[in-house]
Amino acid sequence: MDPAKLLEEISKDFGLSLESCNDIRRLEEIRTDYLGRKGKLNLVLKDIPSFAPEERKEVGSRANLLKDDFSIRLDALKFELEKKLKSETTGSLDVTLPGVEPGIGTRHPLTLTINRICDIFVSLGFEIAEGPEIESEFYNFEALNIPLDHPSRDAFDTFYVKGKYVLRSHTSNVQIRLMEKNEPPVQAIMPGRVYRPDAVDASHSFMFHQVEGLLVSETVRFSDLKGILMNFCKSMFGPDIKMRMRPHFFPFTEPSVEVDISCANCAGVGCRVCSGNGWLEILGAGMVNPKVFEAVKYDTSKYRGFAFGMGVERIAMLLYGIEDIRLFYENDVRFLRQFA
Repeated sequence: MDPAKLLEEISKDFGLSLESCNDIRRLEEIRTDYLGRKGKLNLVLKDIPSFAPEERKEVGSRANLLKDDFSIRLDALKFELEKKLKSETTGSLDVTLPGVEPGIGTRHPLTLTINRICDIFVSLGFEIAEGPEIESEFYNFEALNIPLDHPSRDAFDTFYVKGKYVLRSHTSNVQIRLMEKNEPPVQAIMPGRVYRPDAVDASHSFMFHQVEGLLVSETVRFSDLKGILMNFCKSMFGPDIKMRMRPHFFPFTEPSVEVDISCANCAGVGCRVCSGNGWLEILGAGMVNPKVFEAVKYDTSKYRGFAFGMGVERIAMLLYGIEDIRLFYENDVRFLRQFA
């Protein structure tokens, strides 16, 4: 068939189809029949190379004009049909029927745990301090007495961003910033996200949360640290919980300890949760190393302090009996609804 007559026939058929259309679903079928990838107009455009040279430009131009015209007419009819449908259904709406109640979200278990930890320490006189998650090497390492050759400064253990900047590997950077801006006494906790390039498994994640604490004064002693942490453990896990301290090493504290609590699952007898030894590690702590005070220009002959830090996910897993850290980040509402 002559291309010009074919386009005229398509235009006529399109008009007849629109005249008989009174349904939005049928309208979309018409749109597909004429404007779809395999629609009538596109089939004509695909055949243009087979037309005589003098016909190609005229047929292509005419087909594109029809395409625009069809699209405008389809949109106009769709608007009219939707308007008509709305007017027909409005009168049948029973406004006295109860609506659909929207779902109400709940706080994430990690948020609940952070809030609970902060509430305990705030009740003991601590303030809450926050700081940047992208940090310089000075605040993340050097001011904390972590030398350049320390393993934690290797690219395998820290996310380097650009130059000498890193994603903080602990919230200890906030301790340094806080002491730089404030003269003692200082008493604060530092909750927040931290980042380490750990392989993700049931107990590790490349991103997790910490709460660290710092107290600096002229008279603070190790026994004060022990008393505050004992108060925290009993407030967090119950009055029957026992606490012990084991010698450890941290560059930024001296002396340093690891803090364990008795396993609540077996009352310290030994079970699968505590690997049979009756104790669970929950945090690290110690007296602030004088070299940290030197970095922030505190008088080491006058001031002393203690610091501690805990992983929030670790606390939450013990508190709620969760065995896989990945559950916190999968956004499975079946898991999250348990904490409503």
